[in-house]
Amino acid sequence: MAGKERKGDNQKLKMLYLAKIFSTETDDSHSLTMPQIIEKLAACGVNADRKTLYLDFEELRHFGLDIIAVKEGRECFYHLGNRDFELPELKLLVDSVQSAKFITDKKSKDLIKKLEGLVSRYEGKQLHRQVVISGRIKTMNESIYYNVDKLHQAIGADAQIRFKYYQWNVEKKMELRKDGAWYQVSPWGLMWDDENYYLVAYDAEDNKIKHYRVDKMLRISVVDARREGKEAYRKFDLPRYTKSLFGMYGGEETKVTIEAENSMAGVLIDRFGKDIFIAPVDENHFRTVVNVAVSNQFLGWIMALGGGIKIVSPDTVVDQMKAEIRRLSMQYGANI
Repeated sequence: MAGKERKGDNQKLKMLYLAKIFSTETDDSHSLTMPQIIEKLAACGVNADRKTLYLDFEELRHFGLDIIAVKEGRECFYHLGNRDFELPELKLLVDSVQSAKFITDKKSKDLIKKLEGLVSRYEGKQLHRQVVISGRIKTMNESIYYNVDKLHQAIGADAQIRFKYYQWNVEKKMELRKDGAWYQVSPWGLMWDDENYYLVAYDAEDNKIKHYRVDKMLRISVVDARREGKEAYRKFDLPRYTKSLFGMYGGEETKVTIEAENSMAGVLIDRFGKDIFIAPVDENHFRTVVNVAVSNQFLGWIMALGGGIKIVSPDTVVDQMKAEIRRLSMQYGANI
């Protein structure tokens, strides 16, 4: 009697088990016959026969499952066709998760395991990919996964946040900035640059928009105070700001004129976008004007591109480059 009662209880879950069998056991390369489907249902404690299963298949099709039947000889093979995500799409997502610097190794594995559940167990094995990222360093802060969620909650609630902010010291230990004092800002947006998440927020104390690396924020909490700086953020051009920065190192945003060899056009377009103005200087050179947050990182980027590119104006930025070259020369014991 107990066995029949158990089967009766599971019988109510018949359609769910059937949908799961199609989802996990079949794909375009793997099908099941009717006897195999009946056997798998029986293993789940569900009784089924051919006649009722034909009706069940139709119900699942009406529900949206793409159940395909292929006749081969006297046997019919069934499998699930179209899914919410195609395998190539999931492979792309897996590669993105694996290579994302701001997601820890543990969270990467958790996310990929969940993505595997969106395809059959056979296709899931193809998602066991190892993306080789040169010099990749995964974040060591496990809480970033939840920090992002908290920040979105605060933005949605139009509320300020407070948090502690840290940096790594030479002993490889977390060292709180501002001697451990709380930061309190108005969060307005999140941006992803140089493989890191950054919070864009208004700092009322300094009356300006600032950015903070999310993985270095600790003990984030929502403050019972409305956000400030709406007008400042409205005037703030986030895409242009992102484009002007180099490694998220701040600096005064300046229009910088650059002269370069024609072969450098692709490098500048990749960095600043196709909408930059390009004017020919001669057959082999061109000039362009870009908005840049001038910092040592920007100057270093120009240096790294070699002799085919140089800053032409303004004089203040040219002088900064000369000063940086002199500093490097003195640092390495050379005289110029």
